[in-house]
Amino acid sequence: MRPSDYKLLIFDWDGTLADSIGRIVEAMHVASERSGFQLRDDLDVKGIIGLGLPEAIRTLYPEISDAELVAFRDYYADHYIAAEAVPSPLFEGVIESMDAFRADGYHLAVATGKARRGLDRVLKAHGWEDYFDITRAADETASKPHPLMLEQILAHCEVRPEQALMVGDSSFDLQMARNAGMDSVAVSYGAQSIDALKLFEPKLAIDRFSELHAWLSQQV
Repeated sequence: MRPSDYKLLIFDWDGTLADSIGRIVEAMHVASERSGFQLRDDLDVKGIIGLGLPEAIRTLYPEISDAELVAFRDYYADHYIAAEAVPSPLFEGVIESMDAFRADGYHLAVATGKARRGLDRVLKAHGWEDYFDITRAADETASKPHPLMLEQILAHCEVRPEQALMVGDSSFDLQMARNAGMDSVAVSYGAQSIDALKLFEPKLAIDRFSELHAWLSQQV
């Protein structure tokens, strides 16, 4: 595919559009302490960002019981929501680039490991309730890296997989794209290292969000 041939751009939220990784790590540590579990280090926590919250918790603590999982999730949500009273900022260049993508005629979508309630909250905080063609959250579909949320987005936008591009900061984003037969773009400034993401052979790796628009604007 040439950059100019894509019709649909799909974005992860945390670590790709929003600078929220630090808050996620902090909330996970707080929930671990309150639940009586041994803290995992920051890299371990960053390694599960992108999964749905229940899947993320079980990955960190495979021994956790169903009842403990519910309590852990509530501790996490309470701390994270309190921290998000001031919403995590969007990364530099996101607003300008997204407006440019819309002006260029792209379909725009979000595919996130957040729950629907959390996604709706942050979209409202940024005035983006009606900005995207479609958004999908982990608690209303299959968690990444299962391709279901991407398949639902493709169906809604009536776009073929080869005409779509998934942009994300985690291996789960890029593996999901691969599972859906879709190209991907890796961002270096989010949860996981760019070296880890390059193992999934993204079409592009970027250090700044604005680089994506420059690349897509190429007429090759």
